[in-house]
Amino acid sequence: MHSLSDIEIQRSLGTLPGWARKGNTLTRTYQFDAFPAGIDFLRKVADIAESQQHHPDVDVRYTKLTFNLSTHDAGGITEKDFALARAVDALYESDVSPHA
Repeated sequence: MHSLSDIEIQRSLGTLPGWARKGNTLTRTYQFDAFPAGIDFLRKVADIAESQQHHPDVDVRYTKLTFNLSTHDAGGITEKDFALARAVDALYESDVSPHA
């Protein structure tokens, strides 16, 4: 898998509101009503990550989870990162957002 060009990354980011590029990483922070809700969400993301064989770096700060996606063996951002970002967004929209 090869890392995407700057143009490819910008185009794909245009389809993912809330996500940003920081160097060779895609990042987004999600807010939850309570700590256990964030941890429940993280557990579901872990299942998705396992199924995709692509694992995010996650920073847990009480009711906020920040996901950082990068394909380390490709040295940057790849389609795998965007696929996982879309899956995390879909989970958030279906599982959390309507209840917030």
